[in-house]
Amino acid sequence: MPIMFNTILLGAGFRLDEVRLLRHKDKRALKGRSPYKLWRDNRSQFDLYQATQKIKNQAGLDAPYWAAFVGTPADETLFVGIYSVSNRRILEQDTPKPHMDGIDEAGSYHLYDLALQEQLGDHVGRLLIEWGGGKRAWVQRADNQNKCISELRTEFKEPEFPGFLNFIEPLSRLDSLPKS
Repeated sequence: MPIMFNTILLGAGFRLDEVRLLRHKDKRALKGRSPYKLWRDNRSQFDLYQATQKIKNQAGLDAPYWAAFVGTPADETLFVGIYSVSNRRILEQDTPKPHMDGIDEAGSYHLYDLALQEQLGDHVGRLLIEWGGGKRAWVQRADNQNKCISELRTEFKEPEFPGFLNFIEPLSRLDSLPKS
């Protein structure tokens, strides 16, 4: 019997109707600036990326907690934390986009105050779930989507370099390979 993410949320004291599941993977991101790489290498820029959301997404994001995930270079869905959500407001000044060139224009985005919670902190960077076929649905309600946990790793670790003799990848994937 598989272990489900909602079981983990309930065990940590969360109400499922108060949690939104967010999977960040942005194909528009520039080299080295994907949500995964921002989370891994520049947490403040990842937090800004996550906190700045289009106004049209307000209804889907309206919840006191966000369970955040990032799409890895291997297209896995990695848990990166539970955030409390508060103080939604209109973005007051143009802000450079963390993941690509350009700006988020004042007045066209909401800015949220997010605080990483201690609950499930020991699972950050180690827990992977099966997001399912609807990867375009990057925001989902926890009470409507019980995700299967596919793996719980002992530590955050990227795949090791297999050596030059065993390394075979298409050129189109080079930008998405892990640092190792």
